[in-house]
Amino acid sequence: MQLLPTRHDRRARTHLRAAALAIAWGLLCAGASAMAAEKTVGHTVVIEGARFEPETISAKRGDTIVWINKDPYPHTVTAPGVFDSHSIIAGSSWRYVARKAGDFPYSCTLHPNMKGVLRVE
Repeated sequence: MQLLPTRHDRRARTHLRAAALAIAWGLLCAGASAMAAEKTVGHTVVIEGARFEPETISAKRGDTIVWINKDPYPHTVTAPGVFDSHSIIAGSSWRYVARKAGDFPYSCTLHPNMKGVLRVE
C-alpha cells in the first residue's frame, strides 16, 4: 500500500526547493562578485612637458597601461629587457599589458632625463 504525500510533505518539499534556489542564487552572485573583483584595470600615463605623469604607476598583473604623448615631439617608454614602445609620435599612444610582477624603471630613450616606474603586483 502506497501512502500519498500529505499537504505537510508537499509544503516541506516546496520550502526545501525554495531554500535550495536561494542558496544557489547566493552562490552564483558571490561567484559573479569574485569574478568582477578579478577584472583587469586600465591605467593612463600622460607624457607632457617632457615628463611622465604620474611618474610612478601601480598596477596588477593583467592590467593595461596606456601612455599618451601630449607633447609636440616623439618619446619612448623603455624598460630595457622588459618593454619598449619605440617612438610614440605626438598625439599618439602606446599600450602595455603587465604580465610580470615587479618594479620596472623606464625612461624615454630620446630624452634620458624623463624617468618613470611601473610597479606591478
